[in-house]
Amino acid sequence: MNSISKILMAICVLLSLSASYAQKENVKTESVKIFGNCQMCKVTIEKAGNVKKVANVAWDKNTKMATLTYDSLKTNQDEILKRIALAGYDSEYFLAPDDAYAKLDDCCRYARVLKPERVATKDGAMSASNHEKMNHSEMKMDKGDHSNMKMDDGKNMKMDDGKNMSMKPEKADFNQLTVVFDNYFVVKDALVRTDGAMASAKSNELLSSINAVKMEKLPMDVHTVWMKVLKDIKEETNGIASTKDAAKQRSNFMSLSKNIYALMKVSKYEEPVYYQFCPMANNGKGANWLSKDIAIKNPYYGSMMMTCGKTVETIK
Repeated sequence: MNSISKILMAICVLLSLSASYAQKENVKTESVKIFGNCQMCKVTIEKAGNVKKVANVAWDKNTKMATLTYDSLKTNQDEILKRIALAGYDSEYFLAPDDAYAKLDDCCRYARVLKPERVATKDGAMSASNHEKMNHSEMKMDKGDHSNMKMDDGKNMKMDDGKNMSMKPEKADFNQLTVVFDNYFVVKDALVRTDGAMASAKSNELLSSINAVKMEKLPMDVHTVWMKVLKDIKEETNGIASTKDAAKQRSNFMSLSKNIYALMKVSKYEEPVYYQFCPMANNGKGANWLSKDIAIKNPYYGSMMMTCGKTVETIK
């Protein structure tokens, strides 16, 4: 073997070792609890989570623990657990849609211990799952005898003195996205003023409110949309927070607005919200945004074309 061949062989070995090392650096292994019952559950969970040469899931039916091993450059824990949830299985981070759970075989229908659901019975009482009980923040009782309480049509307990005592979950359980929406509006207002520094700072607050959402407390329809948009809204918000260049921020704000709109449609807001459209934005392709003010205040052009646009939908 001549010297050139030896050099080429050495280079090949070094490249091979480098690739192998890099691959190991990118591999992550995490443990997550995923609910299920049997061997059929194991097959379904692992099939849903596995992606050839990208992600591998090993689930134990006894401990309910899954070991996720994946290439962090190509996927992440959220994406794997979303696929498993869409196959019908709850994890400690994502809940399965009701229709996906309903399609499971009888032997696979595990107890949904994380699902925040109460069902009204025929007599108007509220039944909870075996692992969820009404707490004192939802139903408070004064001392004394209230044995003559009755249910009104609004599923409220009516006391002898005529006062109502709500049997419904706290508003916070259903509208915890309100803080997310409020921070979105503040970012929008900063872009209306073309204030890149303010938009960046407020986007960090928006990101904090996104991370604070307890998704297990979201209603199922909201939870399903949240699962679909969570990764994107984090990336888009980070994109705005990471720069003070208003032009770059507006580019991320376009896609962020689409995802916030999807959430707003299922979650609602305590007051009307206006979905507005500027035909000039996005290089003439147009772009939308959400506003609490029906008057047009364009976040894509600011003072250059403050009133360019129109309201295309009112969300109530």
